[in-house]
Formats: sequence, structure tokens, C-alpha cells
Amino acid sequence: MELIREPDPAALNGETPTLRLFSLLELIASKDELVTLQGLVAETGMPKPTLHRMLQQLESAGLLIRQADGRHYGTGVRLRRLAENLLLNATHYGARHAVLKNLVEELGESCNITTLSGNEIVYLDRVETPEPLRFYLRPGSRVPVHCSASGKMILSQLSPSQRAKLLAHAPLKPYTSKTVTGLDALEEEFTRVRKDGFALDDEEFLPGLVCVAVLVPAPSGRSNLAVAVQAPVMRLTADKALHTLPALQRAAEAISRIEAEGAAENTQTATS
Repeated sequence: MELIREPDPAALNGETPTLRLFSLLELIASKDELVTLQGLVAETGMPKPTLHRMLQQLESAGLLIRQADGRHYGTGVRLRRLAENLLLNATHYGARHAVLKNLVEELGESCNITTLSGNEIVYLDRVETPEPLRFYLRPGSRVPVHCSASGKMILSQLSPSQRAKLLAHAPLKPYTSKTVTGLDALEEEFTRVRKDGFALDDEEFLPGLVCVAVLVPAPSGRSNLAVAVQAPVMRLTADKALHTLPALQRAAEAISRIEAEGAAENTQTATS
């Protein structure tokens, strides 16, 4: 009879209480679901009172947030802001920006790199078109997840249940007459996006604005970065947007390589 070995507990490493708190934060941030005290006890093997105290400390610091049921914990606003600032000010920002600038020169329209934060899409970087007629958005700008091309692209990787949880607490506001707000209709859109490998915002967020986005490939398989191009509908219709896909995909691959090199450098620095 084959014995099934239980997985080893996830060790919360650190020589000081502060480092062990950080280790717990890393563990929670690595998950794509909410955690509970009992679940963390089972996973780490640490005493329940110790973990409870650590969770309280992280919650009081704004790094974690306890859900309405009082049992589940998720990442807090302060932690998400920290992650956004790290991405905005990463040492490889210049290399990413150069890729984006070359993409704008090739396509002639404004391009941006985005990430999902909570139920919004955050602009990590953006290069504007030289065209006088344009929609101006700066790095740090936030747009709704349900009616942006990047939002639909990133959400298409999640399971239907994960999307339902996220969108259940998102304000699915109809920004234009084309905005899709029904959960069933959005689920159909996510399925199409996942199959096609790109997402389109055809005047769904702002009247007269068309945007197309693709994912930046990630080694883990699931990415939280997208690269997109957007322009007034008079210059970029939904049909014309499809012709930008080869250039967008080349830029996404280049950004993926930059991210991988940055991660490797960080790992080398940490171990040296």
C-alpha cells in the first residue's frame, strides 16, 4: 500500500520577529485566495496564538485586511500600494520604457504597461503619441477592470469562481452605451479573450477611445502585466486594432525578458 506523505509545513524563516512577520506576509501574498488563521496554522505548523498575534499586527499596519466574516484575510491597501510602487520604480524601468517608446514609434499611437491592483487596472508606464488628438493618461492612473482591454486580458487567466469573487465587489458602472456590466456577458467575453489571446476595449470605457491589449508572458504561466495600444476611433477602429497585434506581442515578449532578467538579478543579489 502506497503511503501519502503530508506536505512539509511552510517555514516562516527569520532571525527576528520582524523578519518572521515579513515571511508570513510573503506567504499570504503568494496565494490567489483569501487565507484563514486555521489554514495558516495547518500550513506553517506554528502555534495558533502566535499566528493570531502576527495577523493582528499586519492588519493594524494596513498590510492585511480582515474580511467581513471575521475569518478570512487578504492583502491590504498599503501592501498593494507597496507592490505598485515597486513596479513603478523598478531598476529595470528604463529598459521597459525603451520598449514602450519603440512600440509607440512603430504604431504611431499611445501605448502603456498595466497591472491589476484590487479591482482596478493601474498604469505602470505610458508613452504618448505625438498626434495632437489623443487621450492623456499618466503612469499611476487607474481605470476600471471590467471595461478596459488590459483588465479583461488579465482577468481572462482566472477561474470563473475567482472572477466572480473579484467582480462581485467591483462597481460595474456603465461608462458608455457599449460598457458590458452583466456578469454572464462578461464571462462570455473573458472566455473569448482567453481563446483569442488579446482583449479589445471598443469605446467601452471612454466614448471615441479604442484599445487592444495582450499579456506579458510570465514564467509562472499567469501574468499580472499587460501591454496595450489605444487611440481615437477615427484612427484605430476595432478592425484596425487587430493589425497592431504582432507589434504588441513582440513588445510583450521583450518586456517579459526584461522582467525575467530583473528577477534573476534580484535573486543573485539576495544570495550573494
